[in-house]
Amino acid sequence: MSRVIAIANQKGGVGKTTTSTNLSASLAELGKKVLVVDIDPQGNATSGLGIDKNNLENTLYELFVGECELEECLISDALENLSVLPSNVNLSGAEIELIGVDKREYILKKNLEKIRDNYDYVIIDCPPSLNILTVNALSAADSVLVPIQCEYYALEGLSQLVYTINLVKKRLNPNLTMEGVVFTMYDARTNLSLEVVENVKNNLKQNIYKTIIPRNIKLAEAPSRGMPINIYDPKSAGAESYKLLAEEVINHNEEDSYVPQKIVERKTKKHGRKK
Repeated sequence: MSRVIAIANQKGGVGKTTTSTNLSASLAELGKKVLVVDIDPQGNATSGLGIDKNNLENTLYELFVGECELEECLISDALENLSVLPSNVNLSGAEIELIGVDKREYILKKNLEKIRDNYDYVIIDCPPSLNILTVNALSAADSVLVPIQCEYYALEGLSQLVYTINLVKKRLNPNLTMEGVVFTMYDARTNLSLEVVENVKNNLKQNIYKTIIPRNIKLAEAPSRGMPINIYDPKSAGAESYKLLAEEVINHNEEDSYVPQKIVERKTKKHGRKK
């Protein structure tokens, strides 16, 4: 049975696309069949997986407005075990063009139902806003994974996102659940990162993943080379962290509750300095 996971956070710069691409690539490396759906008009997940987003005949935009069929925009050989439904800036016009379209909230879900069983995981990279594209993603998803940056305003906007998730669950997708929260851009050299982790843990009644994604220069470099981190630098701290996250996602129902101090100590000792 496949799982459709939307990676969402209305706050930008939290590592949402980084998590979408690298979690997907790590799941694929572990032998899972993965589909990445780039529903963000910036198209960063598309380019981050080595696809030239500006020279595509068909993208998610054409699919949404009915100008192509699903198989015409599906890129099935982006990486081994990994396929992509790509996007580019054209998708930004979809919201206006879909005004008045019947059941426009279910366009993505309707299309994914045709192929979702071909994959173990469908990862949807959402835009950093709560618009019709994000609503489509949430209507199609089984669960929502929320990346949270280890910074002072970590919880900013999260309450609105949780409200939207609950609203979508009530009106459009009664099976939608909260997959959980994953911390990104963790800096072991500062007390602030640990304080943020502890603060969120104490105030957020959601599943919190054990794996913490470190602030890592290789993670920042990889998208410019059109590669996920496990290909760009498989020995980096970032690559190891996303592999651990992928394993945790696979074994989600068997995981124990989050214990931040143990994870922080283990990563700090192992990675002493950032690569």
